[in-house]
Amino acid sequence: MKFGKYLEEKQRAEWREYYVDYKCLKDLIKAAARQQEEAGVTEYSPRTTSLTVQRAMDSRDSAEEEFFRKLEAEVEKVGNFTAKIVEGLRERLFQLQAQAKSTLSPEEKDHLLEEAQRIGDSFLDLEKFVNLNYMAAHKILKKHDKNMPSSPCRQFYISHLHNQPWVQGNYSDLLMSLSNVYSELRGDLPAKAEEFEDQYRYSTTKYWVRMSDISAVKHHILQHLPVYQYSDSEYTGDSQLVNSVYLDNSSLEVYHGRLDERPTALTVRISWQGPQEPTEVSIERKSQKQTGKGYEEMQDRMTLPENVVVGYLEGEVGVEVAKEFWQSMGFTSDEVENNVELFTEVQKVIDSKQLKPMVRTQYMRTLFQIPFEPTVRIKLDTNICMIKENPEDGPSCTISGRWYRDPSVPIQRTEITRFPHAVLELNLALESGETTPEWVQELVESGMLTEIDRFSKHIHGTATLFPDAVQALPYWVDDESVRASMLSSAPEQSVEVAPTARDQLTSQQSKPRKGQSNEIDPLTEPLLGRDTSGLERSGIAYRRRYAKRMGLLEWWFSKPPMAIRPKIPGVVQQKIEPKTYFANERTFLSWLHMALTMGSISAAMLGFSATGSSKAQASHDVGLVALILLPVALVICGYALLVYYWRSEAIRNKDGLYYDDRRGPLALTLVVISALSFIFLVNLLDFIEQLTEGPPENASSSPQEWFKSTIIYQVLYRIDTE
Repeated sequence: MKFGKYLEEKQRAEWREYYVDYKCLKDLIKAAARQQEEAGVTEYSPRTTSLTVQRAMDSRDSAEEEFFRKLEAEVEKVGNFTAKIVEGLRERLFQLQAQAKSTLSPEEKDHLLEEAQRIGDSFLDLEKFVNLNYMAAHKILKKHDKNMPSSPCRQFYISHLHNQPWVQGNYSDLLMSLSNVYSELRGDLPAKAEEFEDQYRYSTTKYWVRMSDISAVKHHILQHLPVYQYSDSEYTGDSQLVNSVYLDNSSLEVYHGRLDERPTALTVRISWQGPQEPTEVSIERKSQKQTGKGYEEMQDRMTLPENVVVGYLEGEVGVEVAKEFWQSMGFTSDEVENNVELFTEVQKVIDSKQLKPMVRTQYMRTLFQIPFEPTVRIKLDTNICMIKENPEDGPSCTISGRWYRDPSVPIQRTEITRFPHAVLELNLALESGETTPEWVQELVESGMLTEIDRFSKHIHGTATLFPDAVQALPYWVDDESVRASMLSSAPEQSVEVAPTARDQLTSQQSKPRKGQSNEIDPLTEPLLGRDTSGLERSGIAYRRRYAKRMGLLEWWFSKPPMAIRPKIPGVVQQKIEPKTYFANERTFLSWLHMALTMGSISAAMLGFSATGSSKAQASHDVGLVALILLPVALVICGYALLVYYWRSEAIRNKDGLYYDDRRGPLALTLVVISALSFIFLVNLLDFIEQLTEGPPENASSSPQEWFKSTIIYQVLYRIDTE
């Protein structure tokens, strides 16, 4: 569907006049393209001008100038309308908050809940309006550059568009106010803090949320849970910035332990909130335990002042310093005792495993929870990015005497990766026999959430930013939606289009890693479908297995389905199901059955031709048919064995390959058709020859007896008797 028609169908009727006039802008582009084609491209442009030179009377603005003037007016129109709607929603929310705080009857509460629902729906409609217009601006600028390549403007104008208030405006305060209204109308009351302290265990499930669905997900949740705020004075929106620095060693032991789900796997991280540099941090020790509803998460944490963290990591700060800090913070003796134990245990782990700051995760977190009520807690993380804590071209944190990255050091492209989705974490603390709340089940089944079992921002960031150090990757990196973000952080590779397959093989350079195939090509192709023959392949494992296949075989294997698929450096599938091997065996046996059937028929026909029959011509023709079909059967056997061996090796080595074969069955079909056509032609010529010559002299005058002497009758009779 053309975008102009799509935009027209998706428009809200009462707001139709406020959408970008896409058709008019498209017509202006066509007119400008015609003008440019008629006038030609003028390369000369004067360097100076005069303020006293009057413009010629017949001079008119070009269509391109009219296009930019119209585009700017449309952008301003969208911005003004958005601001007007937002202001109206704020006014309605202000009145609704005032009414919600008064004493209300059940009927009045229901009426206010309906009004809150309408306000939330209006906000979602406004977000769709903004997204449609934003997409229209992108589309029309792309069309401009396509039709007028001599004067591209898309890159510049997109940057200008990003600075518009209606594009980057933060309207989360609307959802925050709406959350407060719902909380007032529900009568949410916080549980007692002491009842909550011993219940820091949840059944946790994680989901990906598309950026376009974030507001709808928030609206659904806040109708049942309020937005939790740590500090009313510090944060005005519905989310707060969270930084977490994860510790690991040079062999990425923590990463691999979590990825392999080892029972002893531990994660140690240092976290703080807010955009400022930290003054106090939380040291957290995290472990997971598999359960039937996902996995149970166990965390222990303690607070330390920022200025002792470096000494703590180096083992130079003792527990006495921390005890003084906790006592000054008003901790009870039991809390201090628990923190002392955690302090000692974590410090021993850091020292024994030689853990250092490795990866930072940074995101905006929205927490939905009734305070101290752990039954249902939802975390929604947006604007997620992962950063290398130690700069590639600068001193590491250890050398510079820091425990986190120096903010003044620029972040290079390969030192940061931005995750394209939001991550929703659903925490349930249900009693035995208690079922999941209905509204939670509705959210999970709404289609806006995609469950990603055991997803971890730490694992994803480490896998993306340290491709040469990881020995295995998580399963979700094969999802096409995250490829662009991972590719943008990948180190540059010398990717060349080789004119021949031999050149492709000889131009490969890579480093081997133990236990895996080391293709390090960028991910520029989807998981299924698209030809990859024009991309460079690399990896010692690939060269070892395929370097000997030159000529026809090399050409054969250089195309799908047997081509090595471009992949993330060091991709290793986590699990291979037994059914994969069984499917390969079934395919092999199917080809073998066909070959044995054809070979058996050919052998029987050879036996018939060697029985010493008096009809020499018939025996000769039967033998010819058998000699044609028998090699075809052998070819099918050889093909089946080759493909079975190739697929078995690829599955065992966990290579990222196209396992289907589009050329093999087609080639075998052509061989069989050619053989049968040749047999038919030979027998047809023989039959015509016998009809032309007539019955032999020694044959009976009966046509029936003469037909019995032909090759066709002999073959049919032999098949029938057998």
